[in-house]
Amino acid sequence: MSEQATCELLSEDLRTKVWRWSFESGQATGMHTHEYDYIAIPISGGDFTATFESGEVSEVKQVAGVPYQREAGVRHNVRFVGAGHASFIEVEFLTH
Repeated sequence: MSEQATCELLSEDLRTKVWRWSFESGQATGMHTHEYDYIAIPISGGDFTATFESGEVSEVKQVAGVPYQREAGVRHNVRFVGAGHASFIEVEFLTH
């Protein structure tokens, strides 16, 4: 099994990009910086950790269907630490 989560571009226009992130237990996004404000909508829910550039680690409990928002500039690696499979939709807002 790869350590890399799967990311699929579902939709793109001048205002938004919509991605689906899919994880098996232990898989991660890799360290990345969000260039745009975004909203994430968990499909399955699950337990994740977010490791920031500073080394700080945050536990994140996603709840299926409960969205959350973040502003551009967030730099982190997100790892699924739960069992089985997890996924969420991420919508990036390309305009301000």
